[in-house]
Amino acid sequence: MSKNNYFKGWYFKCCANDTTIAFIPAYHHSNHKRTASLQIITDEEVFNIEFDSLQYYKKPLCVNIGKCVFSENGIKLNIKNDKLAISGELRFIGISPIRYDIMGPFCFLPFMQCRHSVYSMRHLVDGQITFNGQQFNFQNGLGYIEGDSGSSFPDRYIWTQCLFENGSLMLSVANIPLLGFHFAGIIGVVLIDGKEYRIATYIGARLKYIGKNIVTVKQGAYELTAKLIHKNCQPLYAPENGRMDRIIHESASCIAYYKFSCKGKMLCEFASDRASFEFEYTGF
Repeated sequence: MSKNNYFKGWYFKCCANDTTIAFIPAYHHSNHKRTASLQIITDEEVFNIEFDSLQYYKKPLCVNIGKCVFSENGIKLNIKNDKLAISGELRFIGISPIRYDIMGPFCFLPFMQCRHSVYSMRHLVDGQITFNGQQFNFQNGLGYIEGDSGSSFPDRYIWTQCLFENGSLMLSVANIPLLGFHFAGIIGVVLIDGKEYRIATYIGARLKYIGKNIVTVKQGAYELTAKLIHKNCQPLYAPENGRMDRIIHESASCIAYYKFSCKGKMLCEFASDRASFEFEYTGF
């Protein structure tokens, strides 16, 4: 993979009461030009702020962009321009990393189009932020952190994430190009009462069904269904050969239904109005 057409970004989702805000700091390198950006998506709007540069540290994760800091310990915000004034601090408590790299053996392949990372499936969020004059209190809130890197997002994919009463889940199904071939790549984690269930192509997961706003994957005795019931999507920029030129649509919080079972026994089944969903799929 050419480092001249490269991106790296992180996704910090924070939820409390009836509020969901996701922060997406990223840097991009294309045509020998380096740029950085911070996208902020809420239930009602999205902001894209451009920066000249970004600094990050891998372990522990810490991203510095402008006067803002995004880390495994929390977020510090200080942005003021003609469209956006946001300040405050959110603290993260009880980060929940997964047992090993979500990419499994694929993490060793140097030419993957896009690599995914999961930093925390679920943690507490505490603090306050002021957003264009409105104050948001995240006392006893919940959060989730992931990241992506590579050259481009897959051309067709679904992604969903949801924090629920006793756990958290993430699922992605994407059209993956590899050595001239394409396959439906699956990665996902369901966390229930602290127990991690992993769903992935490299341990036998397969796509059972994908259609309009619904996907079902199966792995041995396990089956997971995610259905987008009512979207609330906003446009976001996504990478294409390192450039943030592509427009995708994400619902930071929408209504979705999930069902996860083993040998027909229900492990969890619920609908949520705090789900996040991207359904960038037109057929494999």
